[in-house]
Amino acid sequence: MPSSKTAQADRKALFKSPPTIFTDKLVSQEARRSKALEEQKRRRAQKFDSSRQLDAFADLNLGNSDDDDDGDLEDEPAIIREGVSGFAQMVSQPAETPSSVSSEAHKGQETVLSGKRRGKNKRKRAKAKASKWADKCMYAELLEMNEEAHLWDNESGGAIDGLPRDLEAAWVAVAPVPAGKRCLAVTHQSIGVVGISPNTTLRSRVLGKMLLPRFPSSLPPLTVLDCILDVNWRDNGIIHVLDVLKWKGQDVGDCETPFRFWWRDTRLAELPKPPLPSRSFSFTASHTTTDASSQNPASRPNDPTPERYRFPYPTSFVPIPYHTDTTLASLSSSVIPMARSRREITVDIPVHVSPSVFTSQEMAVDGAHDQLHSRSAMSVVAHVDSDGLLLYVSQASYEEGTSPLSCWIPNKPITEHPEPSSDRDGPLDLFQRCVGLF
Repeated sequence: MPSSKTAQADRKALFKSPPTIFTDKLVSQEARRSKALEEQKRRRAQKFDSSRQLDAFADLNLGNSDDDDDGDLEDEPAIIREGVSGFAQMVSQPAETPSSVSSEAHKGQETVLSGKRRGKNKRKRAKAKASKWADKCMYAELLEMNEEAHLWDNESGGAIDGLPRDLEAAWVAVAPVPAGKRCLAVTHQSIGVVGISPNTTLRSRVLGKMLLPRFPSSLPPLTVLDCILDVNWRDNGIIHVLDVLKWKGQDVGDCETPFRFWWRDTRLAELPKPPLPSRSFSFTASHTTTDASSQNPASRPNDPTPERYRFPYPTSFVPIPYHTDTTLASLSSSVIPMARSRREITVDIPVHVSPSVFTSQEMAVDGAHDQLHSRSAMSVVAHVDSDGLLLYVSQASYEEGTSPLSCWIPNKPITEHPEPSSDRDGPLDLFQRCVGLF
């Protein structure tokens, strides 16, 4: 019988495997990708036409034509096209009989009782109701590859799948993709100073549940970002931004992939640095001198080994690098080696300051406490491990759920029972060999 730790590791490893939504294995990934792209183009054109409101002008005309003038229309009798519905309100309604009144009262009581029963059922159903943020992320399919055939030859047939035929001209690569938890960063309208007032929530990818209580960030309101929460975010405060769905209420998800990534990098670079949270930060309790000294060992002046700083929420929104040059030479020399390497990111971490530095008035005001901590920050280099490589179709827009328009190439092999010392090649190794064949 496997141990509990082994079973838990196997269960977590299964989350790395993208779900298979296609039922016909004879339909290649290339064919499904072309069909999905054509469907996106059709919906985009339909949405554009509906925004122009062409249907509102379809029945308009300029009146009777001069060629259709068959005589003097003034001599013709006027035709009334109104029905009798306008006179129905003038008819007096019959008075209600006592029997009808009693029957109506009895029906009313039954309606109240049935309404109470329905209310209880509604409350039960409301608990099981899915969140509106559930399954909103664009989840990539695992790239299907076969190095035993020349996949770009016409003789290979449609059932044999592998590298996309237009890989060098119509794709965008994202690497290195960090290891972490996929989520959505959603901002709301808030009253207060940007970066201090809580305005951001993190939603899980599958169920859309809140991963953290609402916390402050420098993101503008009405913004939705596709993110990966770093595995060590409590130590470095990093959340990686993969894609952008909305920015200040503007729908960016309908745009093509290169523009979305450019917009993401440009807008994130314009954001100011938010103040770092203090060591005594709490989502519920207020910051007081007593709480800070009793709950946080790092604030004790006589403690020779202060506790390492732990971020209560992510503060650094870092975009994941993307590459528009997907030629085979660029993939082999630049993109694939980057997908294998660790990324170094510089972050600010507050240094320990003795509580004797602050006065009682400053400790009572959290803003002043945070300001002093932000002035005593230290820049450190965080090492982020890579989990693999992502490929996006350039002309594709962002869509919900699993999509063949985005393909995932992980570093490590995906197995139901992972072995740490396994010598099996991962999908990225196979991808590198397939790229080297052509």
